[in-house]
This record gives sequence, C-alpha cells and structure tokens, in this order.
Amino acid sequence: MKNAVILLSGGLDSATTLAVARSEGFACHCLSLDYGQRHRAELLAAQRVAAALGAAEQRTAKLDLTMFGGSALTDTAIDVPTTAGAGIPITYVPARNTIMLSLALAWAEVLGSGDIFIGANAVDYSGYPDCRPDYLAAFEKMANLATKAAVEGQRLTIHAPLVDLSKADIIRRGMALGVDYGLTVSCYQADDDGRACGVCDSCRLRRAGFEQAGVADPTRYAG
Repeated sequence: MKNAVILLSGGLDSATTLAVARSEGFACHCLSLDYGQRHRAELLAAQRVAAALGAAEQRTAKLDLTMFGGSALTDTAIDVPTTAGAGIPITYVPARNTIMLSLALAWAEVLGSGDIFIGANAVDYSGYPDCRPDYLAAFEKMANLATKAAVEGQRLTIHAPLVDLSKADIIRRGMALGVDYGLTVSCYQADDDGRACGVCDSCRLRRAGFEQAGVADPTRYAG
C-alpha cells in the first residue's frame, strides 16, 4: 500500500476524505492540528474516526494560533455568528489550510509519500478562500518546487475528492464507504462532550446536508 497523509479535523468532510483515501488503497497517516480552536472536541473526534476507519496512524500537531487571533475560532473575544452574513465569515482562520498543508507536506516527504488528502469543499461551504480549487492547485505547484523529493522526481499530488460535491453528496458517498457520522464533530462551538450548538454556520450546513441526503442526522445537539 502507498502511504498518504490525510488532514483529519474530526469533522464530517475530513472523515469522508479519509474513507475515500482508504477505498483507493492508501495506507492513511492522519494529521490533526491543535491550534487553540474553541471546538477542541473535534480533536477527540479525529482520534475516534481514525480508529474506526482503519487509519495506519493518527497524530496531532500543536501550534497555538490564538497568539494571532483574528477569528472567532481562535479569539474568545469574538463571538461565533449564529446567522448567515455576507462575505467571508469571521470563523475563517487566517492561513489555517496553508499551515496544515505545509505540515502534511513535511510528513509526506518523511514518509516517502507523494499524496496528501484534504477535505476542502467549494460547493456547500462557508466561502473560505483556502478551500477553492485554484488555491489547492497553487499549493500543489509550490510543493513541487519546495521539496527534495519533488526535485528528485517524486511529484506530490494534493487530493481534494470532495471539492466539487454538495454536502448531501458528501454524506451519501461517506455512507456508502461506511463512515459513522455520529463519531464526527463539526460544530464551531461544540461543548466539551462534543455536543453541537445547532445554530452556527457549520451546524446549519451539516444539518441541511443530512436533510437533503434523506439520511437521519446522528449529530448530538446540546439542549
């Protein structure tokens, strides 16, 4: 089996991405990031998902982005919005995907892997600029200029198998691959037990996805 690095947050999209990578025959090395996010219950979810889907291993890197703030997920003085607004929402974490992909790139090179999987989605999502196909293509191009492995002939591919799918289609694909979405946490302000608020942008997108897929929502909601 070829090695691949899977960015695994513990949410619905990344869990589905892990299942896709496994179905394609990769030995999956899952990387999660503890960046000081307020919804840290997702980190425990990542461990559960990795175990349930047969990952080769799961590691959590620690990098405190609260030193910069600038996002409702990394600054407790900024409330998580509970209504949809215009433009890029305050839940966008500056450079988060670039940081995570860079860490995945480092690990992939050590593993001798030419494959990184990320659960980025550009259809039913919050409008984050680092989830777009052109961003992912640009990172892949940079990665193939930046590493010893690529210079010596082992090109790296960034896989984003969900990028063009609706949330409902993501859920259908995951269900077909045996994903237990009850293990996942998507809420931006989940409590310590992993229960979702039900009103943040991520919760709204997730709930609508299950409704549109015609699948019972296994999410545990607070209250």
